[in-house]
Amino acid sequence: MNKNITVVLLLVLAAGCSSNPQDGASGSPMDPRRKVSEQDCSRPIDTGGGNLMCREVTEAERRARAAEEERQARARREAQERQARAQREAEERAARERLERERAEQLALEEAARKQRAAEEERLAAERRRLEALAALKAQEERERKERAEAEALARQRAEQEAREAAARECRRLEQERSDGRALLANFVANYGKVEEFKEIAGQITAFLDKARKVKPCPPA
Repeated sequence: MNKNITVVLLLVLAAGCSSNPQDGASGSPMDPRRKVSEQDCSRPIDTGGGNLMCREVTEAERRARAAEEERQARARREAQERQARAQREAEERAARERLERERAEQLALEEAARKQRAAEEERLAAERRRLEALAALKAQEERERKERAEAEALARQRAEQEAREAAARECRRLEQERSDGRALLANFVANYGKVEEFKEIAGQITAFLDKARKVKPCPPA
């Protein structure tokens, strides 16, 4: 049906081109400079431009044209697939790059946070060391103060002990001198008390020796 319509249309076009106009003027021949649009009579006519030339197409030509159209369609599909694959790869690459950027940013943030924590820990450690050093210095000063106080107390005790010992030695020395003196007086009376010349003084010495003594005991050393 379509084939018959196409043939009729071509015959009408050909008749119109070859028939003379009613005013008797002869028709213009086809312009040889225009391209020839070769048409397959078994297909719809494409009047897009050029001189139309309709001819019968053989089965081999139809198969070749169908194969060519199939090849072009396949090439278009492959090109579309390549384009889609390239687009997917570009999207995947962009996604990977975005993930890598986000990962790099995350790593940078983590590194900055780590450095900040390390700096804070170092500051706290330095403050702790400073406080420990200050506490150690205060403890050392306190130990030295106690040692000085103990040394001073020991020195005072030694000085007091030495003073007591010196006083006791001096008391004993004086007591010994008094004892020695009294012994000398007693010996003088015993040896020379009967001599007329010393009787008076011997009597005084005897009275002195017989007088009760108020002896103050010496302090303990």
